[in-house]
Amino acid sequence: MPIKNRFAELQTEITAWRRDLHENPEILFETHRTSALVAEKLTAFGCDEVVTGIGRTGVVGVIRGRSDTAGKVVGLRADMDALPIHEQTGLDYASRTPGAMHACGHDGHTAMLLGAAKYLAETRNFDGTVVVIFQPAEEGGGGGREMCEDGMMERWGIQEVYGMHNWPGMPVGHFAIRSGAFFAATDQFDITLEGKGGHAAKPHETVDTTVMASQCVLALQTIASRNADPTDQVVVSVTSFETSSKAFNVIPQRVQLKGTVRTMSPEMRDLAERRINAICTGIADTFGGRADVTYIRGYPVMVNHDDQTRFAADVARKVAGNCEDAPLVMGGEDFAFMLEERPGAYILVGNGDGASVHHPEYNFNDEAIPAGCSWWAEIVEQRMPVA
Repeated sequence: MPIKNRFAELQTEITAWRRDLHENPEILFETHRTSALVAEKLTAFGCDEVVTGIGRTGVVGVIRGRSDTAGKVVGLRADMDALPIHEQTGLDYASRTPGAMHACGHDGHTAMLLGAAKYLAETRNFDGTVVVIFQPAEEGGGGGREMCEDGMMERWGIQEVYGMHNWPGMPVGHFAIRSGAFFAATDQFDITLEGKGGHAAKPHETVDTTVMASQCVLALQTIASRNADPTDQVVVSVTSFETSSKAFNVIPQRVQLKGTVRTMSPEMRDLAERRINAICTGIADTFGGRADVTYIRGYPVMVNHDDQTRFAADVARKVAGNCEDAPLVMGGEDFAFMLEERPGAYILVGNGDGASVHHPEYNFNDEAIPAGCSWWAEIVEQRMPVA
């Protein structure tokens, strides 16, 4: 079951779709052009149903197999949104939208799933129904959650769901996957420290928020080093430190800290939230100031289901001849919301050497298209074989 010949034939066409999407990136839920293009192509392919506006700007296509004796329904999901990054690739098809770029390969994911949908609509060599899911706002907007909250799983009776992401640094067309916790829960914190501002020459008359905040930055690192079980994973990163005064001779009245927390278990997530509150309020009290801590829970841990992971890996091995054990990833992925609704699995496909995702010089490798399309098509044909 190697790469399907049909995708080698379609590669030039799918590449053209991908590069058009790359030229015209759209951020979060503002995927209006992308969503319209996807819906237009799914309709042209002859999908039995094409519905827009799921999860605001998401698109769903339904393809029925040549038979339906078992009543099985499998969902395949791709993300469509870009990032607020100014592209620096110098490509002929580089972004034409200043400050927006497909720096994570969602253009490739969308194009590959469109290619798989075209093939599946042509052949219908499966027993059951496939639902192709094109999702907006993966990059921080929670589009997957919104599509689920719109009743997508129930409306189309989806029983299993599968997703894919390209992976720079892994050979093109190779696959990697792991069962269980795979991508981290990603939370944010926003801390305002209030003291008493004053003249830099008279620090004894102030409650110095800069010193207070500096203590907090250092102390927050003890969550990983002294509160967490060393065998568990937690990353606490303070990424912004902003004082209310920018003058050389003023001790500021307040300081704002922002950052992220990444964890691999609900227990560690709860611990991190408790400790951030306790550390910052405790330090502020010690200095005679006050801390206002806002902790914002984002994407949950993305957990691959055991049976579906074994199946996805088996399909990958048959398509590409290999499937590696993937490492834990401390980045977030909102496919987690779909895997909380239904059993399924998420796999990585190699993007070759080059810039990492979320980098202004990143580019999706079009040579990965046949492998990605073949994996999606074989997920359907092998999970729902014609008797």
